[in-house]
Amino acid sequence: MSKFDKLLVRIRNLDKNMRFVELQKVLEFYGYEMYAPSSGSSHRTFRKKGCVPITIPLHEPIKRAYVEMVKEVVEGGQANEEE
Repeated sequence: MSKFDKLLVRIRNLDKNMRFVELQKVLEFYGYEMYAPSSGSSHRTFRKKGCVPITIPLHEPIKRAYVEMVKEVVEGGQANEEE
């Protein structure tokens, strides 16, 4: 099993010790682009055409709610698509 596959398993299990860079890697794999505001915010927004943006704080460990958002992307959840 590759490191990336292990990372996906951790996300599916809602691991409470996830790091920002791990979520970033997964979101970028699924086609999201990271945007950092010019004002020096402690949050980053990931955008993909046709999907609702996902905003994640740089603080670690990442709270479960943010891992759940990424889990929906990994599982192909349609709940994050704009209507």
